[in-house]
Amino acid sequence: MSRVAIASGIVHSPIVNLPNSITVARLLMTGVFVAGAAQQSLLGHWIALAAFVIAAISDFLDGYLARKLNLVTNMGKLLDPLADKILVSAAYIYLSATCLCPVWVTVVIIGREFLVTGLRQLAVEAGQVIAADNLGKWKTTAQLSYCISCLLFIALQGMDSTHSGLIFLVDLVGDKSWLQPVTLWASLILTVWSGWNYTWNARGLILKKG
Repeated sequence: MSRVAIASGIVHSPIVNLPNSITVARLLMTGVFVAGAAQQSLLGHWIALAAFVIAAISDFLDGYLARKLNLVTNMGKLLDPLADKILVSAAYIYLSATCLCPVWVTVVIIGREFLVTGLRQLAVEAGQVIAADNLGKWKTTAQLSYCISCLLFIALQGMDSTHSGLIFLVDLVGDKSWLQPVTLWASLILTVWSGWNYTWNARGLILKKG
């Protein structure tokens, strides 16, 4: 078998393909994010920010490539939402620990993820599929935007704030600015709305007897 054929077989394998590799990389970058955030140093904060941004970009990239290249797999369907939940949960827990995000908001965010996971499990047992909707995508975008603004604010705290460019960024993403509260409330509202939407659409499964 030629090297080209071997390479082609790897790319189009139901398990090892480009979108799934990107999803696994997102899980690894989440580990890097947690490790950087735990350092509580200027370098650690920037490592955490960079890792989170890369992971956030990959969140949109793997799904797009899977559909574009017709490489949608069962493993991808399992790992992609799992990687998203782990990344977002880790970020919100960290931001709550740094007092930037109210604890109750983090509980709502993570609780919604458990709820949707449970509903999808009920659907699987009933032989049905609950597909992701556009509302969930907007929810994820708002969550990632809020987390990135907070992480950038944390990273900038240890920098020389006399530089005009840094002053502008601090004013933009700071806890006294408009960006953090707007993205926080947007993520919270979309999270609750999306969770209710999933619950309403799955009401037949929830109320089903036996």
